[in-house]
Amino acid sequence: MDPIPPSTTKSWSIHTRREITSKYEIQTRVGSGAYSDVYKARRLSDDLPVALKEVHDYQSAFREIEALQTLQHSPNVVVLHEYFWSEDEDAVLVLEYLPTDLSSVIRTAKKERRGLSVGEIKRWIVQILLAVDACHRSSIIHRDLKPSNLLISADGVLKLADFGQARIRLAPGFVSINDNTQPQGQESSVFQQVKTENVGQEGRVNLMEGPLGTIEEYGTSDEFKTKDAFDEVDKETNIPDVDTSCLATCTTSDVEEDFFKSNYSYEANEGGGNDESALLTSCVGTRWFRAPELLFGSTNYGAEIDLWSLGCIIAELFTLEPLFPGSSDIDQLGRIFTILGNLSEEVWPGCVQLPDYRIISFSKVENPSGLDSCLPNRSQDEILLAKKLLCFDPAGRATAMELLHDKYLNEEPLPVPVSELRVPSSNHGEDNGSSGSGEWGDHQDMDSDSDFDDFGGFDITRRPGGDFSIRFS
Repeated sequence: MDPIPPSTTKSWSIHTRREITSKYEIQTRVGSGAYSDVYKARRLSDDLPVALKEVHDYQSAFREIEALQTLQHSPNVVVLHEYFWSEDEDAVLVLEYLPTDLSSVIRTAKKERRGLSVGEIKRWIVQILLAVDACHRSSIIHRDLKPSNLLISADGVLKLADFGQARIRLAPGFVSINDNTQPQGQESSVFQQVKTENVGQEGRVNLMEGPLGTIEEYGTSDEFKTKDAFDEVDKETNIPDVDTSCLATCTTSDVEEDFFKSNYSYEANEGGGNDESALLTSCVGTRWFRAPELLFGSTNYGAEIDLWSLGCIIAELFTLEPLFPGSSDIDQLGRIFTILGNLSEEVWPGCVQLPDYRIISFSKVENPSGLDSCLPNRSQDEILLAKKLLCFDPAGRATAMELLHDKYLNEEPLPVPVSELRVPSSNHGEDNGSSGSGEWGDHQDMDSDSDFDDFGGFDITRRPGGDFSIRFS
């Protein structure tokens, strides 16, 4: 495959860094995103194929290293071999090389019109659940779960990757060093763990092969579901990590400029690192997999946002089509309401507290189609599995561990062994492994910034006090 041409001169700086080239032969660039470039390389000491991820954003690199070191013993999380970080240079993560991802599995099955067998779907789901459970047991919210971030080895082992948006909750027993502290080298741990209660991996490797075992084999799970804000602040990065919902991506031609000045202040979240009241950003994740609370501007969320994304992924495994392929954030909400019905206190007590609940309103959906209509020819157990995740109220979403115990995954036909999974030879027909770029091939507009373009009619009403409400038809 021909190398991808460099987007900027700096993207090739990795070739000039002696500490890297002395240990790795850089072969070709296999992935590129706004904030990182990924190269396939060979470790000179033993010829091991690796992926070198050059991250151009400090905060993103810090988060990824911190999360991967915390999850280093999780069999369904990509392995971080080492990293390089020096002053005035981008961080370079040395990751295990994985040739394909779940989006390629879905795309190949659709292209070949063969679908995925129930046993295959169950094994993919089990591996995804193990990855998500590992994160949540370690108090990590991934915040960008999607098929292209679920990488797959040539022998069928699925591993969660791309932790650049991940957040680590300061749970009891953990100490996270200040975000402004730069790592001093490969030997110094970015995440200093004081004690490791309830994050063991006992019995989990055995789940990789053969049928699922009994509930007892999984051990006790401490559910990580919280309604509290994180005990850390999202700092200024190249990706604005601030209080912003779908409305903040509108063009100024759509909504008057003073709306943003009065409602979305960039300085509002630039407090000190010790401000325990600091909130998270709602502008995380990829739109098609973004939870409703994020679309309504919530900055007070927990691991439940990953569970919504998980539901979207599972539904796509069933149908080989994205469940909510919104062309904008407003369109995304409209598609969700068309299927699940309108958001109200009846389905989610407390939803009126969402920052944009009284700003964004839709015409009442009289007859929502329901998830059943979106999952034709699927069993009731399969539909119920999706419903356990795709509900408005975050507290009603089943945890990954709860789903591992689900009837659907523990009855015939059982999950096939990993060795029997059909794995595409490479990503998009090319060699794009471990890119973490989040590119979806045919679905290029998933992160479009224009929320009102091509959506349809809407009315903006100015309310007393200078506030707005926007109603979509």
